[in-house]
Amino acid sequence: MVRDRQPQARGGLWSDFMGWMKAMAGASPARAALLIFAFAIAFFTSLLMMPWATASGRPTSLPDALFVATSAATVTGLTPVNTADHWSLAGQITIIIAIQLGGLGILTVASVLAASVSRSLGVRTKRLAQEGWKTDQLGEVASLIRIIIIISLAIEAALAAVLVPRLIAIEGDVVTGFWHGIFYAISAFNNAGFVIHSEGLADIGYDPISVWAIMIGVFMGSLGFPVLYVLWRFRWHYRSWNLHAKLTVEVTTLLMVAGAAIYAFLEWNNNATIGEMPMWEKLQSSLFASVNMRSGGFAVVTSNDENSTTMLISDALMFAGGGSVSTAGGIKVTTIAVIWLAFLAEARGDKESVAHERTIPGSAVRVAVSVVAMGATLVLISTLALMHITGQDMERPLYESISAFATVGLTSGLSEELPPSGLYILTALMFAGRVGIISFAAALTVRQRTTRYRYPEGRPILG
Repeated sequence: MVRDRQPQARGGLWSDFMGWMKAMAGASPARAALLIFAFAIAFFTSLLMMPWATASGRPTSLPDALFVATSAATVTGLTPVNTADHWSLAGQITIIIAIQLGGLGILTVASVLAASVSRSLGVRTKRLAQEGWKTDQLGEVASLIRIIIIISLAIEAALAAVLVPRLIAIEGDVVTGFWHGIFYAISAFNNAGFVIHSEGLADIGYDPISVWAIMIGVFMGSLGFPVLYVLWRFRWHYRSWNLHAKLTVEVTTLLMVAGAAIYAFLEWNNNATIGEMPMWEKLQSSLFASVNMRSGGFAVVTSNDENSTTMLISDALMFAGGGSVSTAGGIKVTTIAVIWLAFLAEARGDKESVAHERTIPGSAVRVAVSVVAMGATLVLISTLALMHITGQDMERPLYESISAFATVGLTSGLSEELPPSGLYILTALMFAGRVGIISFAAALTVRQRTTRYRYPEGRPILG
């Protein structure tokens, strides 16, 4: 009797769980994404707490394991421990798997969940994905997910094909060079910023091929899957690109060039960073820093050695981030573009924002403003909390908070000094920055409420 009931009980619980997940995925993809990432972080945290995950064979504490698991799953790169020295090979493999899964994107995971549970994408899930990927037909979404995975793996394979031979030559060991090449290829494209050299990228920063491969990987990952899909479909036929792709590439290029120029200007004579480098290496390092300040998190120089003005510029670029539905974080470059276009329209006296012969709807402007306000509020709260915990001035807590929120991974060294309470604050900020902002924006985009009445206008004094 007991043997007959146990399978039914297990089947009933499993059916109930799958039914609940199906309801969650179909009714609210954004909420499903939150749950997926929360479950994934909890799973990887439990793995990283195992003795076999560390080089010493001793279990990692919960705050450190949770912080690293969240940093990996949200492709941030901040860590309170040295990745090369603290973790064993098994621990590093766990981290890179978390990076790969996290880098595929929240909307992709939510759509895959819906497909795996219901065996077909729900209409609401398709509409949400359609909004993100700018596809014209709902039926294309499932195939687009496969294309996204293929594009990701193809770019990572291309990066590995360059990095593996170079790192084998640098390391002088085939196994070590192979593993390091694979690790950096995945970490670069996913904008994760994790490094497995004890001294960071300084160990390989002198090699231009490795530097450019990592920089190109970070740049490609920061464009976003919708842009990569457009590039894959239309190549360099600019007129065939949609508005999202045009704005993303334009603003990304502008921030990259401007960031490199400003960094070179501010750090040119700083002997602690690039001051003693040859001119071509200064220019290369400036471009590398500019690309990674917006999301990559890799660095060939220590952030604390930079001028305070440079760190302030880094704060701004980190907050800006990369493309939407990408491995990058921040408020996203299209958000900046929409707000800037709204400012220009207001300055010119135009009623609507226009770009590339397309009208930007007022709802998009409201979403952009809401995303910026939410991001600024989260960073402000975190900065104040870290200042209270550490007793430090604003510079380092602000830098670390923006890096966590924007899932960049550049650090002032504060993460390694924080007590558990500070680690929990940054952990929550990384989760909110990676999952919360996208879910918040998606919810605002999808949710529409109509009213049958309209109040009289009231105009408060602005400015």
